[in-house]
Amino acid sequence: MTLPLPLQKDRSSREHKPQQLSTLAKNLFIMAYKAAHLAFKSRWHKTDEELCRHSMSFVLHKAIRNDFFQSYLYLLEKLPLVKLYALTSQVINGEMQFYARAKHFYQEVPATEEGMMGDYIELSNTDIESSREFLRRFVGGVGKAGTNRALDCGSGIGRISKHVLLPVFKSVELVDMMENFLAEVPNYLQGKEDRVEMYYCKSLQEFTPAQQRYDVIWIQWVSGYLTDKDLLEFLIRCQNGLKDNGVIILKDNVAREGCILDCLDSSVIRDLNILHSLIEMSGLTILREEKQEGFPEQCVPVWMLAMQKGPGHS
Repeated sequence: MTLPLPLQKDRSSREHKPQQLSTLAKNLFIMAYKAAHLAFKSRWHKTDEELCRHSMSFVLHKAIRNDFFQSYLYLLEKLPLVKLYALTSQVINGEMQFYARAKHFYQEVPATEEGMMGDYIELSNTDIESSREFLRRFVGGVGKAGTNRALDCGSGIGRISKHVLLPVFKSVELVDMMENFLAEVPNYLQGKEDRVEMYYCKSLQEFTPAQQRYDVIWIQWVSGYLTDKDLLEFLIRCQNGLKDNGVIILKDNVAREGCILDCLDSSVIRDLNILHSLIEMSGLTILREEKQEGFPEQCVPVWMLAMQKGPGHS
């Protein structure tokens, strides 16, 4: 049976409608694609900028954490990341800014006792008496450090050498980064300069004590000018510079909690927990620690720590 023509026409109509709808859908799809592409492109630019910013933050965090691995979270509480980086880990002309700024500060400090004490000259005698008493616990006698040679680290013009070390040791050696301070030592020691065996004009992060040379290595008011990384490495090198029964004495400002960056002279003040952790990592053993007495309450606390090679250190 033959189908009527109108039905064939309807079939033809049904065959063409899908083609017309397909073209319309295609145009709509292209329009939607372009809109989506523009939206994505705009978002990508924003995302790319954010990624770059976050990547840079990661780099800055990593640099600071490498240098101040025990202290950096405390430092970040006080200063924005970019500013903290600029004051500490940034390297300009081959020099890390934490060290460059400290050197710049000390270029303006006079080579006098007042300069060494930072205008707290009235505390010098109290400091000296406490240091002498603390030192006496660890030198002379069986099982104690000898009295042949001491190293004065961050010596300045030799205030500690003159008043604390030379009354006990036959000779001293001094290390300081400021040439003008060391040049003043012979005048300041007033007749005792012939007992100075060596002067080293070096920063402590660059200085290596000679092997098994010293009975006592004295480090006062200078550890804060080293990054955590460099202080740890310096303590390790100091161990190798000690004779049998030799002692390292560190005396410095100690924060009540955390770590504080002093932007004026480019130094950090660590709390005892941070110092203990660095000392433990170095392999040293703490023999004794004492708080400096007789300083005004408004002053940052000062502590003395005596350390020796840990068991098994050769």
